[in-house]
Amino acid sequence: MYKEIEYIISKSPVEYEIAVNFMDRRVDLINNGVASELIWFLEHPHVYTAGSSAKSDELIDSGQVPVYKTPRGGRYTYHGPGQRIIYLMLDLERFDRDIRSFIKNIEEVLIKTFTNFDIDVYPHRDRIGLWVKNRGQEEKIGAIGLKIKKWISLHGVAINIDPDLSYFNGIIPCGLPDYNVTSVRKINDLMTMDKFDREFIRNFQSEVGDLKQLNNLDLY
Repeated sequence: MYKEIEYIISKSPVEYEIAVNFMDRRVDLINNGVASELIWFLEHPHVYTAGSSAKSDELIDSGQVPVYKTPRGGRYTYHGPGQRIIYLMLDLERFDRDIRSFIKNIEEVLIKTFTNFDIDVYPHRDRIGLWVKNRGQEEKIGAIGLKIKKWISLHGVAINIDPDLSYFNGIIPCGLPDYNVTSVRKINDLMTMDKFDREFIRNFQSEVGDLKQLNNLDLY
């Protein structure tokens, strides 16, 4: 039997490097049976991150925004206020160590979450992430970037609720120059981050397993 998965919603922005260091430690604790699996909802201060497939010419102009190389999959992306980050530290034994099955389950949770707000999103195998058709144009509304360590996942999902989309102009997002990035705010301004979190939690519990809320994390 698996332990109940814990989750926490951080109310203040968390520096990217602090979050990455925390995830590394947490995965080791999960692997050793000392800590429970964890889903972490948070926001980052402005930052560009370069995944394992990022190319140098995809960073156009970082301006004053810091840039971090990160061990997750994928290419360049932007994180910042108004974007919901969901870090998934989950044991893939739950998914029979099938990474495709794991990603498909997370995509299904996200699709059902958006559906509740009358937004039809869909994954695209050639263009990893979540997409939506906005006025006839395909636009990216969410990114998925994962790393697997000892059959436990790190990193996760970034959903554009209401970020300043101009920051995406500093990079070629996910290496896709011919596609725009959009946000929930531009499609349905009734969907807030709190509402999104509640609906994601509800759908995750329906699709994957029960969650137990935490009040704080030891980040250091």
